[in-house]
Amino acid sequence: MKKIILAASAALLLTACTESLDSLSSRVYDVAKVQLSAMDARLGEGVTPRSYDVAQDTVINANVRWWCSGYFPGSLWYVYEATGDEAIKAMAERQTVKLADICSLNTDHDIGFQVNCSYGNAYRITGDTAYLPLMEAAAAKLAARMNPTVGCIKSWNSRKGCRYPVIIDNMMNLELLMVAANLFDCDSLRQVAYLHANTTMVNHFREDGSCYHLVDYVPETGEIDHKQTVQGYAHESAWSRGQSWALYGYTMMYAFSGNEAYLAQAEKVANYLLSVMPEDGIPYWDFNAPGTPDAIAADAPGCPDNYAWTEGEPVKRDASAGAIMASAFAQLSKLTADKALAKECRRMAEKEIRTLASPEYLAEPGTNGDFILKHSVGNLHGNSEVDVPLTYADYYFLEALSILRNSR
Repeated sequence: MKKIILAASAALLLTACTESLDSLSSRVYDVAKVQLSAMDARLGEGVTPRSYDVAQDTVINANVRWWCSGYFPGSLWYVYEATGDEAIKAMAERQTVKLADICSLNTDHDIGFQVNCSYGNAYRITGDTAYLPLMEAAAAKLAARMNPTVGCIKSWNSRKGCRYPVIIDNMMNLELLMVAANLFDCDSLRQVAYLHANTTMVNHFREDGSCYHLVDYVPETGEIDHKQTVQGYAHESAWSRGQSWALYGYTMMYAFSGNEAYLAQAEKVANYLLSVMPEDGIPYWDFNAPGTPDAIAADAPGCPDNYAWTEGEPVKRDASAGAIMASAFAQLSKLTADKALAKECRRMAEKEIRTLASPEYLAEPGTNGDFILKHSVGNLHGNSEVDVPLTYADYYFLEALSILRNSR
């Protein structure tokens, strides 16, 4: 029996690697409709899905203040856009309006994620102007977090040991500012996004194209206090989701602005990632963690005291980082003038999507807490959400698939 199961799994994996993109997409959307519909049916008022405890077979939920609350409605909007399923549209509308009061809450930079993924997709797909007032208010609230002396939007409201923390994730939230700048003809929002992107480009990156997770500034002077990698293996390591935020962020900023400096930065990050990616395209949770080809010393600054890894043990992969990269690689392949790089970016995006659509990562309907993808890593450093499904993995997986299907 075990041999039969292994043979079936191998056959499915081969199918995911060779089937047409249309066939793969149809298969993924069938799974997504089942999973997301079941998720929608059990979520109460003001509740959004967060993750799933595999050992306890328990879905973990959060309230709308959680930084990822926009991803579930965003995933529903992507499935509706691809399938035209009116039942999915009704779910998307219901889950989106759960964030209607988000601007009245004590938010941080993640209001960009929360609103652009939900309300932004809702307006983009339906054209319903009822979604616009919240988008305008959220963009203004995000822009108000800018300190011109620092040249960056403050990320977290507070963090022990930091005065003005700015994380690479914040590049993603600039998309709300750029969308709103175009929608409402508001150049000041655009200028805030440019200033943040310019400062981050100077201070967050290493020579090889990898980036730190966090840069802490002195708010009165704009000087750098320190740099660190909060959720990666060590301060000088390349935490994979951070690298994916960087690739996506500068690709997105170039798409909106046409600024060649942003394109050059995206290309530099892409070349770094293409040089360190595992064969199947799904990133290690950190490209320098023990067990990776480019592992750094276990006593490097910032290494966790409690990190346990046994020689020969597979290094954990992060499907969420792979999904974000797939979306960014697919988009960059359409934007770069470097034909060789464009080809490699498209190849990597397709490889990542095909691996994520294989049985190793794509959930069987009715399993996995009704999430679409398995095997993501939230914060291994903090022993939080390790090897579990995550809503943003599902969202960017669907987004990447949408870009690939529409760019052939």
